[in-house]
Amino acid sequence: MSEFVKPYNNDPFVGNLSTPVTTSTATKLYLGNLPIYRKGLSPLLRGLEIGMAHGYFLIGPFYILGPLRNSENALLIGFTAALGLIFILTVGLTIYGVASFQDGGKLEGLESSKGWRKFTSGFFLGAFGGDVVAYVLLSNLAFFA
Repeated sequence: MSEFVKPYNNDPFVGNLSTPVTTSTATKLYLGNLPIYRKGLSPLLRGLEIGMAHGYFLIGPFYILGPLRNSENALLIGFTAALGLIFILTVGLTIYGVASFQDGGKLEGLESSKGWRKFTSGFFLGAFGGDVVAYVLLSNLAFFA
């Protein structure tokens, strides 16, 4: 066991473990291709891509597992519940940005107040659009089948 799990970079004070999974090339490539880490994206595009993915998949649990899952309005309720959660997540991102980045809008990049505002607005637009696309596709499922 000790030959597989070691302190990260052989530094026991880092507080991270180096395992075959966490230090593998495949894991590093996968994580490097996520929009939050991908190089060359603006904060707005990062937020847009992350929001689209989350908005598209948020409707499903509310539609399939919600308390009104057997009613004829289950899809509409799932759509509005996902919109409510998107709004709550956007407010949370906004609060985090206000509390964490107090540079007065002078800096650029994701780790600045200006960049975080762009990321948050991109997340909201992408999540709203993803939720609308999922609703339209699910409401017209008979057309595609």
